[in-house]
Amino acid sequence: MGGEPVASIDKGILALVGVERGDTEAEAARLAERVLGYRIFPDGVGKMNLSLAEVGGGLLAVPQFTLVADTRKGSRPSFSSGASPAEGEALFGKFVEEARARCPRVATGRFGADMQVSLVNDGPVTFWLQAKPG
Repeated sequence: MGGEPVASIDKGILALVGVERGDTEAEAARLAERVLGYRIFPDGVGKMNLSLAEVGGGLLAVPQFTLVADTRKGSRPSFSSGASPAEGEALFGKFVEEARARCPRVATGRFGADMQVSLVNDGPVTFWLQAKPG
């Protein structure tokens, strides 16, 4: 935690993972499935058509509670829709467990830590995925 690197990947996906109150293990598992199966990498003709598994990439999962901030009113974000720290950590752990069952290269940030995350975004693509079971 003293400024040392915690995790890194080469080509792959940086997933910032937020957990809301009411989320369950089913949402965590479904989100892992969606992230790993999302076809966002270019195929031979440059069309976004390949998944992380198909390109042999890695997943860097970073817990990020600020994603669940309500910013609809006022001048400060509200985090009341976020899961408790214990629930958030447990469901982030479930997300990582599910991802590791499907992908050989999964690295993680530290839950609750003040992290400095660096990203080289290869192309103008950023997606917000949400998962509901079923």
